[in-house]
Amino acid sequence: MDPTTSLHDPLSGVVVVLLADFCRKHQGWGWLRLVAGATPYKDVPGLTMIKVMGSGHGGGFSLRPSATHQGLICTFSHLDLALRFLDSPFVQAYQSRARECWSGVLTVQSARGQWDKQAWQASSAEALGEQWDQQAQAKGPFAVLTRASIVPTKAMAFWRYAPAAQADLSHAPGCLLAMGLGEAPLVRQCTFSLWRDTAAMLDYAHQGAHQVASAAAYKHQFFSESLFVRMQVLQMAGVWQGQAYDLKTPVFSTNPVVPVAQPALDVHTLEPSHV
Repeated sequence: MDPTTSLHDPLSGVVVVLLADFCRKHQGWGWLRLVAGATPYKDVPGLTMIKVMGSGHGGGFSLRPSATHQGLICTFSHLDLALRFLDSPFVQAYQSRARECWSGVLTVQSARGQWDKQAWQASSAEALGEQWDQQAQAKGPFAVLTRASIVPTKAMAFWRYAPAAQADLSHAPGCLLAMGLGEAPLVRQCTFSLWRDTAAMLDYAHQGAHQVASAAAYKHQFFSESLFVRMQVLQMAGVWQGQAYDLKTPVFSTNPVVPVAQPALDVHTLEPSHV
């Protein structure tokens, strides 16, 4: 079979991302989440995919693993079910054990490539609810998810380029948040980033270390599979690297599970918390 052939229908729905930096006393609990993987979530209503992922040192994209940083990437069949998951004991368990935690609900605008031989597609009107306000949706920032399965024999070559590209991302103008994630050490990597506008993201993508790394990956065929997803943020909350994030948009679905609030984006500096 052609390795690029999809084994599943394209994945469509609403995306939930959760990032956590655990307190030191809860590191063991965090490691157990990685060991358990998707199993505890098998009965979550509407869940169509979940990835329980580790991270590099400091939440970055490096060979040195982090003992405290983790992330969840989930897709749900409907917005109401995604919002309900954010209020569930699963998410509350992360939040109560984390020094810092960020969560967001996002809709897919565009996607190319595959993850585990499954393509993604733009979120449908059915997934958002017939009464969802499209104008409200367009007012928030947007996010980019990139992931790749690295050919094992080319992993060391790939990692020669990765640190510089990650360093540029962390300081890129207009990048509000960025974290490196991984399903497996060295060879199954993912990056999640939050951007204030498209121009800033394109400036980062098309110059500097990232452009060099992208050109090398294409030329030397580092990846056996890759995925690029652009998403609109519907709502987000939490604190990450000393920054507080708060974005709430009206939800007009048939059975809303969160209070209606006016659109508001608040990103301000807090004193870093300590473990």
